[in-house]
Amino acid sequence: MKRLINYIAGLGAALALLAGCAVIDHSAPSGADKSAAWVLLPFGNATETPFAGQRAEAVTENLLRALGVANVQRYPSDLQRDNLFETGQAKDDAKAIEWAKAQGARYAVTGTVDEWRYKVGVDGEPAVGIALQIVEVDSGRVLWSGVGGKSGWSRESLAAVAQELIKSLLVPALK
Repeated sequence: MKRLINYIAGLGAALALLAGCAVIDHSAPSGADKSAAWVLLPFGNATETPFAGQRAEAVTENLLRALGVANVQRYPSDLQRDNLFETGQAKDDAKAIEWAKAQGARYAVTGTVDEWRYKVGVDGEPAVGIALQIVEVDSGRVLWSGVGGKSGWSRESLAAVAQELIKSLLVPALK
């Protein structure tokens, strides 16, 4: 029996290595009502990769829907500042929250992308780092926050690694 337990433990460690490297930290589940009105606010792009914030927003929006949040509206693109030559200037959070209130949203999801690239080197592994928050629109109170970083293997796509990381963050947030 002890051999079986050691074998299973070793197998689990091997599978963890195969999954790529990830670090995730988050607060307790948000308790947010999935049937309420949600909005997705602009993500900050703290990377050197153009449009990384918008890419992460697209993944997050669709994962929210896939995880049961049916009523999600995305911040209009004409109100966003993210562009090819983003200055790093912070997003206008007050303006975004006012827009969310005007939409009748109960919850807002926002975030910051701090890594979105293929690492330089022989293998060129994809690497993603992101911080997310679920905010109660009326009070401005942060209900949940999480941060994570994940790298994949050289044959994985950046989009797949990003989707895995964002999903790993959102699943416990929506419990």
